[in-house]
Amino acid sequence: MTETLNTTTSSSEQPAPELSGVDLARVALHQAREAAKTRGEGCIRKTKRPLRTTVRRDGREPTGFAAVLQGLMADRAWDISAAGGSILDQWPAIAAALSPKLAAHVQAVTFHAETGQLDLRPDSPAYATQLRLITSRIVAAANDAVGTQAVRTILVLAVGATAAPAREAVTATSMPAAPEAPVKARDMAPPGFHRALTAHQAVPRAQHVSSGVTEAIERQNRAMRELSRRAFPEADVVPDDAPAPIEQARLQRRRQAAVTEAAALRRARAERAGRTVPDLSHAPQAAGEVA
Repeated sequence: MTETLNTTTSSSEQPAPELSGVDLARVALHQAREAAKTRGEGCIRKTKRPLRTTVRRDGREPTGFAAVLQGLMADRAWDISAAGGSILDQWPAIAAALSPKLAAHVQAVTFHAETGQLDLRPDSPAYATQLRLITSRIVAAANDAVGTQAVRTILVLAVGATAAPAREAVTATSMPAAPEAPVKARDMAPPGFHRALTAHQAVPRAQHVSSGVTEAIERQNRAMRELSRRAFPEADVVPDDAPAPIEQARLQRRRQAAVTEAAALRRARAERAGRTVPDLSHAPQAAGEVA
C-alpha cells in the first residue's frame, strides 16, 4: 500500500510535457471555445433557409394549348427543318452577336437537320481558324437564336467567296441569234451530182433468184389454187340466153293460170248447153307438162 502511494505521488510530481504543433493549436482552440461560452457568445441562432417547393407536372394537370404544342414539337423534332431555315436566315444576327465583323467574312451555307450540322464558309484562312476556336460559342448562339437545340456541330468549309454571285437572267433577246442555214434542195445540187444520179438510175436492177426458189414458189401457188377450188367449188354455168330461175317460175305460174281459166270457161259453156262436163282436174298439170 505504501509503495502504491509513493508511485502515485511521484508520477503527479513529474512536469507535464511541452505541447507543440497541432497539439498546441488544439489546446488554443479549446480554450477559446471555453472562454466564448463563459461570455455568452456561444448561443448563436442559426438562420434557417426558406424551403422552395418545385412543382413538377406529370401530364395530368391542366396545361395551356401552346405549351402542349411546343412540348410535342420538341419531342417529335417537328421544328428541326424550320429551325434550319431560321438559322440560315438569322446568321447575320448570330454572327454579329459573336463578333461585329464575323457576318461580313463568314457565310452560313447549309444546315443538315438530320445530324444537326451547320456548314460555314469563311473568306480567309484567318477567319477559318477563328471559327474553329469559337465552335462552342457558335453552337450556343445559334440555339439561343432559334430557341431549340437543333445545332450540334459546326463544319468549317474550305475558304471561298462569302456571297454567291447573282445569276444574270438570260433571255432569248439577249442571246445572239444563230445564223439560219440555207435550205438545200436537189435542184441546187451541182451538175456532177445530177449526172451520177442519172447513171445510177439507168442501171437495171436485176433480181438474181435461183431456180429452186422459183419452183418452190410455183408449187406453193398451185397448192393454194387447189385448196381454194376445194373450199369454194364453182356453180354450174348458166347460158346468157337462158332465163333466170325466178323468171322461169313466174312464166310457169302464168301458163298454169291460163290453162285453169280456159278449163273454167269450157265448163261454164257446157253447163249452159246442158251437156256433161268432163273431169278436168288434171288438166293444169297435163298442160304444164306439155308446156
